[in-house]
Amino acid sequence: MRYVVSSAPMQGFDVQRFIDERSVVWRELESQLVHVESSSLKVLGLSGVRRFGQLYRMVSSDLIRARGEMVDSSVVDYLNSLVARAYAQIYARSGNRLQSFWRFFTHEFPRMFREEWIAMCLSAFVLALGVGFGAVAVGVDPAAVAVLIPEDHQGRTPAERVAAEESDDPHRTDEAAAFSSFLFTHNIQVTFMVFAFGITYGVGTLSVMFANGLPLGALAMQYHQYGKDLFFWAWILPHGIPELTEIIVAGGAGFVVARGLILPRQRSRKEALLMETRRAARLILGGMPILILAGLIEGTISQIHEPTIPYIAKLIFAGVVGSAVWAYLIFAGRSSTPTEAQR
Repeated sequence: MRYVVSSAPMQGFDVQRFIDERSVVWRELESQLVHVESSSLKVLGLSGVRRFGQLYRMVSSDLIRARGEMVDSSVVDYLNSLVARAYAQIYARSGNRLQSFWRFFTHEFPRMFREEWIAMCLSAFVLALGVGFGAVAVGVDPAAVAVLIPEDHQGRTPAERVAAEESDDPHRTDEAAAFSSFLFTHNIQVTFMVFAFGITYGVGTLSVMFANGLPLGALAMQYHQYGKDLFFWAWILPHGIPELTEIIVAGGAGFVVARGLILPRQRSRKEALLMETRRAARLILGGMPILILAGLIEGTISQIHEPTIPYIAKLIFAGVVGSAVWAYLIFAGRSSTPTEAQR
């Protein structure tokens, strides 16, 4: 954690001294959280659990003081994260496993997503860059589709594919199901790939995210050139919004891993990598329900076209699903906790 000192500290309160004196306690709690979050409080032993509780109270007190003395927001956010994570281990784990499981997905994961907003924005930007590049490449040279889009889409033009998709051909249904299964498996592979490639200092994550944006942009432009935009977006968006959201989460997780190598801060590079990898793994786990949702939609709604389901209805459905997914990521887990009550 890089501590930034406010340029205008409160008179009579030495912000830098506060950080220097208390950061040892903060790092100790953060180190214990790494072990506890991957197992349970039992891993600390009786004396360790007592020390964990003591550290929790000490850091909670530091958080209150940091807020009262208007310490820089980066420090306050860091302390708030520590206290929230420690609270979750002390109280959430006191219930059954089902409660802990529920709390992780309803509170911890969306909070973690918001805390890592810089990594998520970088991930989304690289993906969007790939989409844009693919679209421009096909717009400038339509022959570029030969290298930018999947082989499954090169056998027919968009007009031929739309005609086949809108027909009652039984072979079309089998083909759509097979393609949907392929995409779901592919997306799982991409999710873990962009996460694991964070170990390459983020270069691999950048490359895979960019490469996965290329075919989407290329296909969008190809369908646009044939005047089939409505079909394309009604086909892609229902499952595409949650699917791309999870890929963005995975890319962000990869950049979190890379951060452990590039910015270990006051920790050893090995310790920083271990801590960030565990945090990134929790991001991947938390996003799995979103990917499953995308797979379910991809195998059903996305493969049903006019005249069975109007394209406008599919676009409305996509908007509802997308709004629900992002409302969950942005607003879930903001309910009050002891930490918030102390503010």
